[in-house]
Amino acid sequence: AQVTDIVVLVVAADDGVMPQTIEAYDHAKSAGVPIIVAINKIDKPNANVDKTKQELVEKLNLIPEDWGGDTIMVPISAKTGQGIDELLEMILLVAEMQEIKCYPEGPARAVIIESKLDKKTGPVASIIVKDGVLKVGDFVVVSNTYGKVRVLIDDRGRRVKEAYPSQPVMILGFEEVPDPHSMLYVVSNLETARSIVEKRKEIMEQQKVSRRHMKLEDLLKIMEEKEQKILNLVLKADTYGSVAALKNAIGKLKTKEIRINIVHAGIGAITTSDIMLASATDGIVLGFRVRPDSQARKLAEEESVEVRTYTVIYKLIDDLKKALEGMLEPEEAEEIIGRGIVKKVFKIAKVGRVAGVQILEGKVDRKGFVRIYRNDQLIFEGKIESLKHYQEDADVIEAPKECGIKFAGFEDINENDELEFYIIKKIPRKLTFVEEEKKG
Repeated sequence: AQVTDIVVLVVAADDGVMPQTIEAYDHAKSAGVPIIVAINKIDKPNANVDKTKQELVEKLNLIPEDWGGDTIMVPISAKTGQGIDELLEMILLVAEMQEIKCYPEGPARAVIIESKLDKKTGPVASIIVKDGVLKVGDFVVVSNTYGKVRVLIDDRGRRVKEAYPSQPVMILGFEEVPDPHSMLYVVSNLETARSIVEKRKEIMEQQKVSRRHMKLEDLLKIMEEKEQKILNLVLKADTYGSVAALKNAIGKLKTKEIRINIVHAGIGAITTSDIMLASATDGIVLGFRVRPDSQARKLAEEESVEVRTYTVIYKLIDDLKKALEGMLEPEEAEEIIGRGIVKKVFKIAKVGRVAGVQILEGKVDRKGFVRIYRNDQLIFEGKIESLKHYQEDADVIEAPKECGIKFAGFEDINENDELEFYIIKKIPRKLTFVEEEKKG
């Protein structure tokens, strides 16, 4: 999503919507950018543009403009060149409508697409320039490294001196292999670049304990700032029947506070594409009777994406249900734990007024709350600031002991004031299935 401005979804007019088409669409949808459909291979005898459009409507809910929808679809032939000019015109039109702009001058800003360590040339990165002009000799900073641009190679393998917005190039000159998907910035000199990276590494080291992506057990931390929490899932299964069964079962896990969003569902082994999609959406990958391949396992570890695999649906749903219940805000219930009476009031310098209290029944908890009554009238309700038994701080004091209590923000205490102590208990909530709601 950081690199992409417009997605051109290519669909073959003879094959129609294939599983890989759905997967590509899910990636495009998660990027949140405009989609243009290029219906390719119209030169073939068995090409059927209308049938392909119908499949796009039924399977992806992409409705062509000429059918009353808002998705631009252009029939093309990559082989003969038919329709390519029209496709380019549509791309420019969408770019103009979306006001996709760049700053063509000044220091460059770019995105690292891929990176590797070449045995002959050292660290190498493929980038796309977003703004400005990148030049040979520029000093650059990426998240984890820095360097001086020694060589720029364009997409045709030619050495160039400069790279402009939207131009892909390969860079040589980094001290270390840069992180993929990170931003590259041009700075004034090598010393500035070095100091920025050193500071970033310090911060990253401090934040290592905090992992970016969700674990199934840690879903309480997800999107606390939003009114409705969202759990993004990438589902992979052995058959389409299994996918349908999973979708049906997961669809029954509904609450007003949490929405499960199935970003992508497909069949076959869990691949790097699934991991990348989960990483981009801060989601988790659930596999049913399938496993991740070796590359997917490695990428999942690098991207801190959790992958869980199952062989029975009820176990998958049970784990998901428990995780969702953990995301629900617990209910609160008041529990009265004790009563007491003020026997004496002490005025202590730099502390204020402290009540000498006799616990009549139950107990008082320093982390709890108190109601104060005078002549059967409630005069205060709030927190306990401090609780002491003689001179020692205490967490809990039980009847029939005496204690000293200072109330938070309240000092108008009299002898014989009656005290009621209570705590607020958090009660975990249970998730209600759709069927259970209907029965109720």
